[in-house]
Parts: sequence; C-alpha cells; structure tokens
Amino acid sequence: MKLDPKTMQLVQHLSTSVLVVDKNLEVLFANPSAEALMEVSINRLIGSHLPELFISCSLPVSHLYRALVQTTNFSDSEVQIVFPDGRHILVELAITNFVANDDRALILEIKQIDQQKRISKENIQWTQQQAAKELVRGLAHEIKNPLGGLRGAAQLLGKQLQSAELQEFTDMIIEQADRLRNLVDRLLGPNKPPNFQLHNVHEVMEKIRSLLELDEISQTTITRDYDPSIPNLWIDSDKIQQAVLNIARNSMQALEGQGEIKFVTRIERQLTIHGVRYPLCVQIKIIDNGPGIPPKLKDTLFYPMVTTKNDGTGLGLSIAQNMVDHHKGKIEVTSWPGHTEFTIYLPIIEHKEQH
Repeated sequence: MKLDPKTMQLVQHLSTSVLVVDKNLEVLFANPSAEALMEVSINRLIGSHLPELFISCSLPVSHLYRALVQTTNFSDSEVQIVFPDGRHILVELAITNFVANDDRALILEIKQIDQQKRISKENIQWTQQQAAKELVRGLAHEIKNPLGGLRGAAQLLGKQLQSAELQEFTDMIIEQADRLRNLVDRLLGPNKPPNFQLHNVHEVMEKIRSLLELDEISQTTITRDYDPSIPNLWIDSDKIQQAVLNIARNSMQALEGQGEIKFVTRIERQLTIHGVRYPLCVQIKIIDNGPGIPPKLKDTLFYPMVTTKNDGTGLGLSIAQNMVDHHKGKIEVTSWPGHTEFTIYLPIIEHKEQH
C-alpha cells in the first residue's frame, strides 16, 4: 500500500505519535514523535511488524485485527507498553480505520501520559489510603475497648470455675481475645515515634539480603546493583528495613522459591512527593521476575487486609507504606507478567529539617 505523501506530511509536526499499519500490522508510516517515543529510527520502524516492537502490551493484538475486520474505531485511555530494552510507558491510544488504494489500514495515535497519570493516581491513592487508615483506626479502637472487657471477664470467670473442662472454655476465650488484640495492634501500626539517625542505606539493604538468604527452603537468587555515591540518610533504619523486608518477602512468596530478586539503588532529582518538590531523593527498587500483580489488585495493593494468599493478613504492604510515610516518602509499583518493580522514594533531607 502506498500512502499519499501530502496526507502523511500533515502529521509530521504533531506532538502526538502517529503510526499507520496495514492489514498485517506492518508499519507503513511513522512520524518523528513516534520515532522519539519508540526510540527506534523511522527507517527501522517502516516495514516492522508492530507486535514485535514490544515485549508486552496491555492491549491485546487481537483488538487491532478485530478493528480491521469489523472496520471499527476505538480508544483506550490507559495502555501499558514494555519495550525490548526494559523501558515501560503508559499511553493513551486511539485507533482509526481508513482505506487507501482499496486496502484497509489503521491509524494509531499514541500519547504518553506517564507523568500526568502518575501525579493524578498518586493524589487519589494518597487520599484513599489516608481515609482507609482513619477508618481502620476507628474500627480498631472500637474493637479494642470491648475486647479488653471480654478478656477480663473471662479471666475472672475462670478463677471462679471449679471444673477444668469449663476452664478450658475460658482459656479459649482469652486466647482468641489475645489473637484479635494482636491483629488490631498490627492494623494500628507501630506506636513508637521514629528514631532518626544517619545510616548507610546499603548497610540496611545488606541486612535484609542476609535475612532473606537464611531461608534455606528458598532457591531465589538475590542480586544487587547499588549506587555508591548515595550519601548517608537521616532515617529510622528499623522502619526502612521493615518496609523493604515486607516487600521483598512478598516477592519471594510470588516467586515460590525460584527466580530472581534484584535490589537497586539510585539518585532521583527534582521529584514531587505528595505535592512537595524535593531536589534529591533516593530510589530503592525491589524487582522480581515473578508472575506479576493481578490487575484487579493494583489500585488497592496498599490497603489493609488486601491479599491473594489464603493465609495472609494483607498487612505487609500497608505497614510498608506506613513506614515510608514516616520518612515523607512514597512507594510506586509497576508490574506485568515476568516483571514486578516496587520503588521506594526517600527524600534526602538535612537532619536539622526533620525536627
């Protein structure tokens, strides 16, 4: 199929990336914006089979073939694309049918929305998480008050009973009351104030690696890629250790004792966290090559009691988020089959500013 050069010239200067593919999904045309987005030269793009340009795409290829057969147009406001070099982006995609020289083709308009989506999603999730925390705190206190009375009454009753068989029931009440109290305490989170001191973040990471490798059942490989230029941080090392450990243990469970977990540290510049702009932040990445996070859980991942495990409490990631909040940081997640990446961002703040 030959495309009209005059028609195609109209889209050369658009900031939106535009691709034209034929009925076999071979690229017939790409504008400079598409070249920049794909990080592939136009000469290499032309003639390429579109699905081979990506490792993964959340929009099934079958949708494109269906659009060609049914001559329908459609759009998707959130498509995740993963490239062969590991780069991943979030885009808004519009698909339009058209006919040129009696052959059917598709125009793909692609607009990258990572930054806007990240800020919007972060604000929404932050608001929802704070609301969920307040709800949990309220419920936890409402449960703890009568629970204490229930336990005390069971103890007094146990002292009055002469029958060992009946005392067994009061012991059971006390045991279950203690179990519920422990669960409520975990929901409320740590009640000790943070103990900030200067720490080397890599020493904290190495402690976590040692703890994970003590699990003799697991055959998971743990690799590291640290940035030695990162300065000592004004942090509560116990809380950061707990946060990273909770995430890493989730990764190990997802890997079922196999696969690889990678710890990566980097410096991020000019990052906005919860509306505050920080000149320098530390990135702590926990990356695994497991099956990925189910799409239905992605938006509620850090909520208390959300879990895919039959015997899980769903508190690990909620607690990790709480620990990072103490450091004015945030946690972001990207995931697709074969790759899950948790990134903890910690602002590098002079310790005198923490008080």
